[in-house]
Amino acid sequence: MSLPLFPLNAVLFPGCVLDLQIFEARYLDMIGRCMKQGEGFGVVCITEGSEVGDVPEGFSQIGCEALLTDFQQQDNGLLGIRVLGGRRFRITSAQTQRDNLLIADVQWLEEAQERPLQEEDDDLVALLTALAEHPMVAALNMGLSASGQQSLSNQLAYLLPFTEEDKIELLEIDDAEERLDAIQDLLDEMQGDMQA
Repeated sequence: MSLPLFPLNAVLFPGCVLDLQIFEARYLDMIGRCMKQGEGFGVVCITEGSEVGDVPEGFSQIGCEALLTDFQQQDNGLLGIRVLGGRRFRITSAQTQRDNLLIADVQWLEEAQERPLQEEDDDLVALLTALAEHPMVAALNMGLSASGQQSLSNQLAYLLPFTEEDKIELLEIDDAEERLDAIQDLLDEMQGDMQA
């Protein structure tokens, strides 16, 4: 499957909302094509380089499909779009077009069935509830509520202030319970750093 890529300094997770301002011609064209064809594009995290200008030298080989849910002209004249994270994918190959748009052949990753929340997830559910009250999070209108371990792990991995490298690693984990364990380990590390 061929998918246009939008490299960002962010990691998108399934079921999560991302607001973007589009101003580069290659991405305006890409959004136009996606809207006409009713298809999404791929968000991958930049590991080396920048979001603007040339194609970044490095980007993660795992990403998340972005499905356009809303768009509007911003006060600053830029196109504002809101996307919802869809399926995860792994890049098998990528080419740069003449307009500097990256096009990748991707393999969709299997998503495990949603598993019910367990008693040991209670602290993480409480953390998600607390995050939902933050104004920046509330503005995303993600409707934060965990229907199971998969949605809980995706939302926490997306919203918590982990490094991009940590988020890429979390996105690569297929099993929701393993991802929740990895999130708890990262939180424990952060707490240890703050107490040191």
